[in-house]
Amino acid sequence: MIVPPSLVPPPAGELKIPHANPAIERQSQSIYFSLIVPTYNEARNVEQIVRVLTGLLDHALPNDYELIIVDDDSPDRTWEIAQQMTVDFPNLRVMRRQAERGLSTAVIRGWQAARGEVLGVIDGDLQHPPEVLLKLLQAIKNGADLAVASRHIEGGGTSDWGLIRRVLSRGAQLLGLVILPSVVGRVSDPMSGYFMVRRSAIADCLLSPLGYKILLEVIGRGQVDRVTEVGYVFQERQEGESKVTWRQYVEYLMHLGKLRSRGRISRLREKFQLGRFLRFGLVGFSGVFVDMAAFYFLRTSLGLNLARSTMLSAELAVINNFLWNDLWTFGDIARGQPGKRQRFKRFLKFNTICLMGIILQALIVSLFHDVFHVSEFIAKPIAIVLVTFWNFWINLKLSWRVTDVRRK
Repeated sequence: MIVPPSLVPPPAGELKIPHANPAIERQSQSIYFSLIVPTYNEARNVEQIVRVLTGLLDHALPNDYELIIVDDDSPDRTWEIAQQMTVDFPNLRVMRRQAERGLSTAVIRGWQAARGEVLGVIDGDLQHPPEVLLKLLQAIKNGADLAVASRHIEGGGTSDWGLIRRVLSRGAQLLGLVILPSVVGRVSDPMSGYFMVRRSAIADCLLSPLGYKILLEVIGRGQVDRVTEVGYVFQERQEGESKVTWRQYVEYLMHLGKLRSRGRISRLREKFQLGRFLRFGLVGFSGVFVDMAAFYFLRTSLGLNLARSTMLSAELAVINNFLWNDLWTFGDIARGQPGKRQRFKRFLKFNTICLMGIILQALIVSLFHDVFHVSEFIAKPIAIVLVTFWNFWINLKLSWRVTDVRRK
């Protein structure tokens, strides 16, 4: 009877990835890629995921990879099933954690025990299509520090999500962009749990994850320069139960606040964003003149009613602001997204965000004019001042996203 190799002992102490695993130095081994599969009650999936992944990696990286199952002491003994498979799959290693729990820390502990130059993670429930691994590996070989599988770019999507889950996912991303744009804005799918990163980009960084999404930690605390995204379609679970709950969305937002509070943005980036904000402010100031001139013309020359004049003049100001921001304030980003279609998409996003400001502005003008009997030519600038925060601050963060993404 062949005895399976011993389980990998779980690392302890700080959640910090070493520059090199001591095992490499002792054995003079060099492994290119280590893939972590965190599991909990995946007894019905683990055998299939191991077979599929090793089949792909044996072809792409023969004898140059390892697959590490990190199991949180599953009641269904997922770890035991995986350990028995190591006899037939020599590149498979298994870790059973009994003192800790949580997907994010499972990934980090797996990376701490890993020997690879490139570190990756994939879910163990077959919802991440394994074949996308090859595209992610190619992106790393092409120079990316971080390669992320995304549901929100061309070639990506979700197979059968309900409306509520779609709204929660998109809403969490939108809030993330407001709270921490310098981190969340670098990728289109910040809640992705399917990615790989160069060890050198996160080595010696003290990680402090909260919740189940580790990608935010990698981007927020690592030294990640070049990012590439690859589209994938998120599949519905075939076996077992989903582990996504409302609590994980709350932890995601708490994690954003935690990263935000540490003030990671450098002085150079702060100065860069301040310059953008000043340009954005000048453009907004020009929009005031366009808004007021159009409002005066529509009311006095065309004789349109108050509400219609307010909304049309505001829309003309939005168009003015978009054109100048696209050419000047965020011109460097816009030039990286060429084409009429991309510009139109930017305009739609910009206009949608401003729409609430336009509606609010119309309500404020009507309130001052109809209730307090203030002249519409005085009420109008008052309304503009009151919605300045929305028009400047929110659009600054959401209309043009500062990404360093190269998409495949």
